Amino acid sequence: MRAFTEMAEQGFRTCLGVLALVKTYGPARVDAARQRGVTIRARTVTSIRSILKNGLDRAFLEGFEEVAPLQHANIRGGGYYH
Repeated sequence: MRAFTEMAEQGFRTCLGVLALVKTYGPARVDAARQRGVTIRARTVTSIRSILKNGLDRAFLEGFEEVAPLQHANIRGGGYYH
């Protein structure tokens, strides 16, 4: 039971560390850094802080553009099933 408590405390401290970054960088940038961190599997506060410090979150601020669906003669589309 002790190991679970230690892991829960570590996760809580990590959350507090990420929330503390909001004071310095703002919520939009921290959220963008979190998205980049998830993409590259960087799960520590140090990694998120490094992403923010180096401006690597900026590519995730604008969001992703939606890609138009592929047009092909073999694709039936949504109308086929209704």
